[in-house]
Amino acid sequence: MSDSPADFLRTFAAEFDGRFDAYLKVADVPAQLREAVRYSALAPGKRIRPYLVARCCELVGGRRDDAWPAAAAIECVHAFSLVHDDLPAMDDDDLRRGRPTTHKQFNEALAILAGDALLALAFELLVRHTPDRTRVGEMVLELARRTGWTGMIGGQAADVLGQGTPPSEDLVKYIHGRKTASLFEAACRLGAMAGEERADAVAALGRFGRHLGQAFQIADDLLDVTATSAELGKRAGKDVSAGKQTYPRCVGVEASRAMAAEEVQAAVAELSPFGPSANDLRALAEYAVSRNY
Repeated sequence: MSDSPADFLRTFAAEFDGRFDAYLKVADVPAQLREAVRYSALAPGKRIRPYLVARCCELVGGRRDDAWPAAAAIECVHAFSLVHDDLPAMDDDDLRRGRPTTHKQFNEALAILAGDALLALAFELLVRHTPDRTRVGEMVLELARRTGWTGMIGGQAADVLGQGTPPSEDLVKYIHGRKTASLFEAACRLGAMAGEERADAVAALGRFGRHLGQAFQIADDLLDVTATSAELGKRAGKDVSAGKQTYPRCVGVEASRAMAAEEVQAAVAELSPFGPSANDLRALAEYAVSRNY
């Protein structure tokens, strides 16, 4: 691909959002809950995680159509995590992607329920729509492990419990590995699973996703201390004010940048078996640490 990552993500997002919207058109639910779910799920975003699902599926010989259920499931989990992360009991944010957060647009109860609904919907989409029925159980287990208390939710708990405690690089690594990298890893592994059974390809792409997720989160930590709220579309400086465990707090800005670059190199190395076909993912890894929002 010759387009920049921002360009090909924008093109993909337009295609994905049309598919995603169709999955969210359910009639027999309370109207306000439906509205809150759609508001949260269809908020403008880069759609990096579903892009990883689709491209990893294609890299191992699958068709993009085979990847849509897993891509939508990943984005449901991501949207759920953002809705709950923004709640007053968590980060207490008023803005997300330049818009009022779900609990500000609706109310706190509906935001909690919308997040719950999105998490349940992720598994429903996998079970109902995955074309290869022989892989559904394995894919559901993958998503559950990477999302649950040994994955993203466990990382969020460690993040909350670590606020205001002395800086700890080990704790930051634990939090990032579960809160962010775990879902990136799941996106890549689910994409590969949707495309074929080969365990070596699934493992290599999963490792790529894990390193990419680490780099992405370090870049997020850096943006919190270097970007403005207008650039981010959310409140800047919140990590510092909350005393969060971040790499900039533990090792400083320059060392954090070096660590992000190392994670990018490690991610790119995992793509060597896939040759030039993975050049877009190589460019995406570089973009993850160079973006300004």
